[in-house]
Amino acid sequence: MAKKHSRSKTSQAWLKEHFDDEYVKKAQQDGYRARAVYKLLEINERDRLLRPGMTVVDLGAAPGSWSEVAAQKVGDRGRVFALDLLPMDALAGVDFIQGDFQDQNVYDELLKMLDNHQVDLVMSDMAPNISGVKAVDQPRAMYLVELTLELAIKVLKKEGDMLVKVFNGEGVDEFKRVLRNHFDKVQVRKPKASRPRSPEIYLLARGFKVV
Repeated sequence: MAKKHSRSKTSQAWLKEHFDDEYVKKAQQDGYRARAVYKLLEINERDRLLRPGMTVVDLGAAPGSWSEVAAQKVGDRGRVFALDLLPMDALAGVDFIQGDFQDQNVYDELLKMLDNHQVDLVMSDMAPNISGVKAVDQPRAMYLVELTLELAIKVLKKEGDMLVKVFNGEGVDEFKRVLRNHFDKVQVRKPKASRPRSPEIYLLARGFKVV
């Protein structure tokens, strides 16, 4: 019984933190689908990632706050292609696929939807289902990151950019080295809306080098 009570207290603490969170409240006030939107907004304000007329791929898109911002920023002349394992309510200017990015058929469906469009920005807020066992979670997270780079290499136009969430830990330094082989510049971003205790950071790779 004590264990159950402990879990219950932990759940209550998480819920309280969530609903007391300034970014959760702000998202509700501003009409955004998720607090994660402020991570992208802060990075975009600093780095000017999103511009009118761009073609953007958004991985791990649901519930859609990043896609919503991207569609607003790229405007009518731009395109946003989004993908997630979870369902996502329709957004104007966003083409969405529901499926597992790790599934070859889903990956191929995304490439087919892109229809040889050259992409300006690949962005990913994907994360694996967290087990709480770091030795399991970190390799899963890095696998998603590597798949994102694989897609970026295939679809980015010259000088294109990639923004990807990673969890600080094993494999990240090596991945940064790999990124530097493909991009002119690699920078680390930790937006204010990213909870301080979270190991998540964002790697911003700019200036894709077409070999």
